[in-house]
Amino acid sequence: MALGWKLVIDSTDAPAIADFWAQALGYEVEDPGALIEQLLTEGHIGKEAVVEHRGRTYFRGFAAVRHPDDPFDRISGVGLGRRLLFQDVPEGKTVKNRLHIDVHSEPGGLVELVSRMEGLGAVRVREVDKGPAGHWWVMLDPEGNEFCVS
Repeated sequence: MALGWKLVIDSTDAPAIADFWAQALGYEVEDPGALIEQLLTEGHIGKEAVVEHRGRTYFRGFAAVRHPDDPFDRISGVGLGRRLLFQDVPEGKTVKNRLHIDVHSEPGGLVELVSRMEGLGAVRVREVDKGPAGHWWVMLDPEGNEFCVS
């Protein structure tokens, strides 16, 4: 039996990096606002447990993005399919990622995709040319996490 999963990524500003990846991948930022309002109203959490970002309320230190075609829970906003969860951690990134995201362009669209990622705040690190095996760019997201664009 196949298992459900999500990719959890350490961050320093979960809502901001979720915005970047939602735009980069064409995903949607999850909106937990209805659940948060319910939990606040019932006294299960206090205001210190939440943060505002661009007009939305998030659990402090957490934000996620989901594929727009996948199902999601309407109360919690949690995606039930392809999903990235960003969680703030106190320590900064110190070494190369052991796991990274590869973003694929349409055929012939590598230059445009790299430029679009730069427009969102990504930085080019190096170009990789493996001849017949392929050509891609290693890039950094706004928090310094490596990803590849091919």
